[in-house]
Amino acid sequence: MVGFRRSLSFSTPSPRRPTLAEKSYHVRSISLPCKSHPLLSQLKDKIDDLRRWESELNAATTTTTTTTGVSTSACLCDGLTHLKNLQHCLDDLLHLPQTQESLRRRSDWVENLLEDFLRFVDVYGIFRIALLALKEQQLTAQVAIRRRDESKMVSYVKACNRKDKDMRKLASVVRCIGKWSAPAMSSDSDAELAAILRDVTQVTVSVSVALFNGISSSSSSSAPGSWMMTGWRLSRKTQKIKKQKGIREFEEAEVQSLQLLRKKGDEEVMRMTLRRLQALDDCIGGIESGTEKVFRSLINTRVSLLNVLTQY
Repeated sequence: MVGFRRSLSFSTPSPRRPTLAEKSYHVRSISLPCKSHPLLSQLKDKIDDLRRWESELNAATTTTTTTTGVSTSACLCDGLTHLKNLQHCLDDLLHLPQTQESLRRRSDWVENLLEDFLRFVDVYGIFRIALLALKEQQLTAQVAIRRRDESKMVSYVKACNRKDKDMRKLASVVRCIGKWSAPAMSSDSDAELAAILRDVTQVTVSVSVALFNGISSSSSSSAPGSWMMTGWRLSRKTQKIKKQKGIREFEEAEVQSLQLLRKKGDEEVMRMTLRRLQALDDCIGGIESGTEKVFRSLINTRVSLLNVLTQY
């Protein structure tokens, strides 16, 4: 009798089909306006960087015991770099279709943002012109020292006073930017976008004010009415200890120029003043370069906002 060996066979399991509950579940996309979008996180990081920079600058320039500013022009250049990077990141955000769709639902809000960035562009345009004028004044002062032209040195000191006044005016104008309430948003995603844009505007204002004040306070000892010269000697008013310190290179050059007027004919003081002015010229060049980049990035941001309303 022939026997048969028993065998077992296994059918290939069919792929598991998702249940009805699983079909109805959708993984949330990370595209804007989800809070986890990388650009939103990057913007928050850059805002935090600028706030830390502002805090460090304020701490460095507020003292009651020293007569020389402890912050430097390199600090201002660092702040300008952070501000440029912030605007570039914001520009990237504004190019996302989801951002544009959200903003088009509130065209009135975009109009306010356009006005704010137009004023930012105007302020930084004026600041660029002021830096160019300051550079020319530095060169004129150096020529005046070499030629022993005391009248032009006095003109330079007065120009420093005007520079301080112009910087304070710019700071006052910037403080008025963004003074409007953001509209109520219909969704959490729109509210998140509104909060980010509001923070960007606010930090741009505060950093700009710190920048202009850092330059304007540099020669506060030579502000109008704080110094008098009789026979090229300064009054005791110039010996006052300043509470708000400025940027070291600005302050040292201007204080040295006043010292030269007080001690005319002193060769050592003359050489020291020339060195200070030449160093300041290099510092102004760095600030000018950083300001140019910020100015361009602000223009790009405003163009991107304008495209939100004009491109469909």
